[in-house]
Amino acid sequence: MTAFTLDALEPGAERHSARRGILAARLGRALWIAPVVFALAVTTLYPTVFLLGLAFSKSTLGKPFRGFVGVKHFATALQDPIFLSAIGRSVAYALSTSLLQLALGFLIALLFTSLLKGGRFLMSLVLLPLMTPPVMVGIAWKLIFAPAGGLLNGALINYGVISQPISFLGHPLLAWLAIAVADLWQWTPFIVILCFAALSTIPEGVREAALVDGANGWQRFWHITLPLVAAPLSSIYLLKLILSFKLFDLVYILTFGGPGFATTSAGFSIYRRAIEQFDVGRAAAETIVYALVIGLATLPVVRLHQRFERREL
Repeated sequence: MTAFTLDALEPGAERHSARRGILAARLGRALWIAPVVFALAVTTLYPTVFLLGLAFSKSTLGKPFRGFVGVKHFATALQDPIFLSAIGRSVAYALSTSLLQLALGFLIALLFTSLLKGGRFLMSLVLLPLMTPPVMVGIAWKLIFAPAGGLLNGALINYGVISQPISFLGHPLLAWLAIAVADLWQWTPFIVILCFAALSTIPEGVREAALVDGANGWQRFWHITLPLVAAPLSSIYLLKLILSFKLFDLVYILTFGGPGFATTSAGFSIYRRAIEQFDVGRAAAETIVYALVIGLATLPVVRLHQRFERREL
């Protein structure tokens, strides 16, 4: 009787042990991802909830959450021509300068790739602008574009191109060009590094096979190099696009949004709303609106990247 009882209990004991093993494995996986979940909650979830709370309440810099106002801040922001113009300028600037920097960075990376070992040495020199603090970049270029004693005006006058100094930062179009040039100088090395890494992943055998088949330089670039790095290039463009949407430091240092509101980016407009006018609730609503605009603007690039990845598969 005792032996029969022990034999009958063994299957149940085995099931219980297996169940405990599964629970232990699940607990172990949960413990592994717990720090990530906690970090995301602290750095993403809490700020998002806090931002939404500010956007739907009457909040100032010193006294937040003083009363529920509904969608009033959103309606006011969408009817503000200054804020809407700032969004339009930010989108146009981000799309155009990111594309220009991608093209220039890719060409430089192609040059470095053709130099083989010399390209890796030049890569270390290219890192200098990227290591320069953004504040120092803005100050340096402000001195270069200065009408009195500026390096650029001095060179143009010495070579007889102009007879009087030009206020580059005082003209709406020239001020945007000045910001774009400073941004180009600072971030193109970053694009060069990423493009160089993408080009390094192309198998050497593919290039050698193309040479054996008699393909010239343009054919190798258009039919081999470009298709193989299309997906990485779209990722690089998306990354730089997001960085360009965050334009603030160069505007703050070079033009402070002027002349007038000509170079006021969306980020700088939100900063002035929150810090200078203390209207944190309205600034939070503008931040959410701008985030939605960024999502819509980057969606085609994401779709293009997915298309390139599917084509590679």
